Amino acid sequence: MEKAPVTDPKSPRSAVSPTLGDVAERAGVSTATVSRCLNTPSLVTEKTRERVFAAVRALGYAPHFGARALAAKRTNTFGAIIPTMENAIFARGLQAFQEELEHHGITLLVASSSYSPELEEQQIRSLVARGADALLLIGHDRTPQSYALLETQRTPYVVAWVYDEHQPRLSIGFDNRKAMQALTDRVLDLGHRSLAMITAERGGNDRARHRYEGVLAAMSARGLDPQGLRVVETPYSISNGAEALGALMQSGPQPTAVLCGNDVLAAGALLGARRLGLDVPKDISITGFDDIEIAEIVTPALTTVHVPHRNMGKGAARLLVALRGGEDPGPSVELEATIKLRESLGPVPGGSPSRPAGPRYRGL
Repeated sequence: MEKAPVTDPKSPRSAVSPTLGDVAERAGVSTATVSRCLNTPSLVTEKTRERVFAAVRALGYAPHFGARALAAKRTNTFGAIIPTMENAIFARGLQAFQEELEHHGITLLVASSSYSPELEEQQIRSLVARGADALLLIGHDRTPQSYALLETQRTPYVVAWVYDEHQPRLSIGFDNRKAMQALTDRVLDLGHRSLAMITAERGGNDRARHRYEGVLAAMSARGLDPQGLRVVETPYSISNGAEALGALMQSGPQPTAVLCGNDVLAAGALLGARRLGLDVPKDISITGFDDIEIAEIVTPALTTVHVPHRNMGKGAARLLVALRGGEDPGPSVELEATIKLRESLGPVPGGSPSRPAGPRYRGL
C-alpha cells in the first residue's frame, strides 16, 4: 500500500500539492471525468466513482477555487472546526480568535463536527478545497486521513484546548489531566471519598479522556481505588446531565460528589439534583469544567475549572498567522487553567469520608 508523503504541517502550502491530472492518471480516467465525479457524481458510474474517490483519498487531493487566490498563494481566509455549536463551550475562545484575525485582514469560516471524526475529515477537506490558508482544530484526536490530508496539502494548522507535552503537533491550550486532578484534590480535601463522574464519550475526545484520567490520578495519589469511580458517559447537554445524575442516584453506592466533564453537564446535574429533592452542596456536591457564563448564573453557582478561553483563541490566531507567513512559531504553548471555588462544592455530608448505599433523597 502506498503511503501519503510525510511533510511538515507547519509549512505553508506549496506547488507540490496533487493536481486534478494526478488524480486522473491514478484512477485511469480523463480529467473531465474526475471533474464530473467531484461536482456531479450522479453522472458517473459507481465503479468509476469508486476509482476516482480512491485516488482522491490516496493522493490527499482537494480542489482549489479562485485562480487569483491561488496565484497569490493565499485567500486571507482561515478555517476553524469546533466540535459543537449547541452550547457556549467554544464561543468565547472562538470570538477572541476571530477578533485577532480581523487585525490581520483575515476572514474566518467555521464548521461544527458534532464530535464526529468522519464528519470533521470531510470538513477539513472542504475548507482546504475552498482555499483556507490555515486551520484551527480542537484536540489531537482525529482520523489519520485528516492529518495525512493536511500534510499532503501543506496546510498550516494549530491544535487548541489541549496541551500535551507528548504530542509533536503545534498546540496552544492547557493540561486537561492536571486541571481536573487539581479540582479533584480540592474535592478530596473536603472529605469526599465516594466520587462519580459525568463525562462526554471519551473515545475520540482527548479532552474528556484526559479529564477522566485526572480524576483517577487524584484518587490514586490519595490511596483510593480508581475502580471505585462511577462513570456515566453522555453527550453534552443540560437534559443529559440531569438524566445522568438521576441514574447515578438510583443504583449502586451513592456518591457524595459528582465531577462533571463540563459546565453544561454540571448545570444539568444541578437540575437533576433539584428534581430529586437533593440540596447542593449539603446532600451532594457537584463540580463543572470550563467556567462559561452558565457556571455563575445557576443556583448554586458552580465550582469549576476556569479555562483561558480568550488567551487561547487570541494566541492560536497569532500562531497561525506566523505559520502562514513561513515564520517559526516556536514551541507549543501551555496556558494555566485555575480552579473557581463557588457554592456547589461543600464538605462531605455528615463529616464522614464515606456514605453507605441506599436512598438519602426525596422525590423518586
